[in-house]
Amino acid sequence: MRKVFICFILVFGWTFSTYSQVEEKIEPSYIKTIQFKGSTNQSQLPILQLGEPINLSFDALNGDEADFYYVIDHFDFDWTPSDLSKGEYLDGFDEVRIYEYENSFNTLQIFSNYRLSIPNNETRRIKKSGNYLLSIYDDDSNLVFSRKFMVVEHLTSVSVEIKRSRDFKYIGEKQVVQFSINSPNLLITNPKQTIKTLVLQNSNLKTAITDLKPQYTIGTELIYRYDKESSFWGGNEFQNFDNKAIRGATSSIRFVDLADIYENYLYTDISRKNRPYTYNPDINGNFVVRALYVENQDIEADYARIYFNLQFFEDIGDKEIHLYGNFNNWTIDESTYMVYDEENDVYSNYRLFKQGFYNYKYVLVDRDGSIDEGAICGNFWQTENDYTVLVYFRDLGARYDRIVGLGRANSTNISNN
Repeated sequence: MRKVFICFILVFGWTFSTYSQVEEKIEPSYIKTIQFKGSTNQSQLPILQLGEPINLSFDALNGDEADFYYVIDHFDFDWTPSDLSKGEYLDGFDEVRIYEYENSFNTLQIFSNYRLSIPNNETRRIKKSGNYLLSIYDDDSNLVFSRKFMVVEHLTSVSVEIKRSRDFKYIGEKQVVQFSINSPNLLITNPKQTIKTLVLQNSNLKTAITDLKPQYTIGTELIYRYDKESSFWGGNEFQNFDNKAIRGATSSIRFVDLADIYENYLYTDISRKNRPYTYNPDINGNFVVRALYVENQDIEADYARIYFNLQFFEDIGDKEIHLYGNFNNWTIDESTYMVYDEENDVYSNYRLFKQGFYNYKYVLVDRDGSIDEGAICGNFWQTENDYTVLVYFRDLGARYDRIVGLGRANSTNISNN
C-alpha cells in the first residue's frame, strides 16, 4: 500500500497544495486527544528551536488499527506555500506511515493510540526555520487532520513587556504587548519590508496580531510601542475539570454515572462577566492527559462523556454559545455548540474527553464566525496570560520567510507605565 500511496503523491499532488492561505484541517469525530508539542512545552502550537524534536500523538476510536501517513510542508509568513523544495527543508523524507501505535488496555472505550516523533529514521532533520504544516492522511490518501508548527533560528533577541491599556475605555479589560527586536549580528535593511512579526496570546493562532511595523529604530534595535494596535482582550482565567479519578466526584464533577462508558456531570457554571475578578490558576486553555492507578497514560487512560451546563440569562439573539479551549485546537463547530434546555433554563453540551485536566471557557459566537471571549466570562486586565512574539525575516532576493527571533512574556508582570 505504501508504494501506491507514494505514487499518488507524485502524480496527483496533495489537494491542499495550492497558492492560497492554508487552513488546518479539523479532525473527524473518531480522532480524539491530539497532543502536539515540542520537548519542553505543553502547547498545541509547537514553537521549536531548529534541531529540537517534535512529538505528535492521537487516538483513533474506530478500533480499525488503520494506517496513517504524515506529510510536512513549508510555508511563508502568510501561510502560502514557500518556494523551497522538499529536499531544501527536510533531511530525509516524509510521506511515511506512522509505525508506532498501541491498542487501549483495560478501558471501556476502545481506541488505538498513535505516536510520531521527528526526527526519526526517515525524517532525520528539519533544516530551515519558518512555518510548517504537519498533515495526517489515511490509507486511502484522504486528509484526516493537520496541525501548524513553527521552527525558530535565534539570530535576534526579542524583549517583550505587557502593559495595561492607555485607552480609559478599556483600561480595565485589555492587555497591551510592547516589544523590541535587537539584531546586532543580522544585517537588516528596510525593516518595514523585510521584517514581519506575529504576536500570540496563549498560543492561539486564531487571535494573532500580524500587521505591526516597527515605529522607530535605535541603532540595531527595532521598537514596537503600540497601544491600540497590539492590544488583546484580557479575558478571564479558564474554568477547569479534572477526571483523573474517573469513577468519583470531585470539586468540579458533581456526580458520575456508568452507561456504555463513564459519564461525568460537571457543576453548573454561571456567567462571570459582571463578577469581580478572582485569581484561579490555570494552564491558559491547554490540557494534560492523566489517570490514577495506571502505568501507561497513553493507552490506559479511559474516555468519559463530560456534561457541561451553563446558566446565562441574557438574550443572545441569533448568536450561539460554544465551549472554547485548546482541547480541540480552539475550534468552533457543532461539537462545541451549547444547546438551550428550556425545561432547566440552562445551555448544555456533552462530548468525549480522555481522562485528564482540561481548561475551557464559554464564548459567544456571531453568525459571521467572530468570537467574543468576554461576553460570558468577562475581560479583566489582571488575568494571567502567556504572550509570544515571533520575528520573521526575508532578506532582499530571498526565497522564503525565516523565523529569526522569539520573545515571551506573561501578564503576571503587567505594568501601568
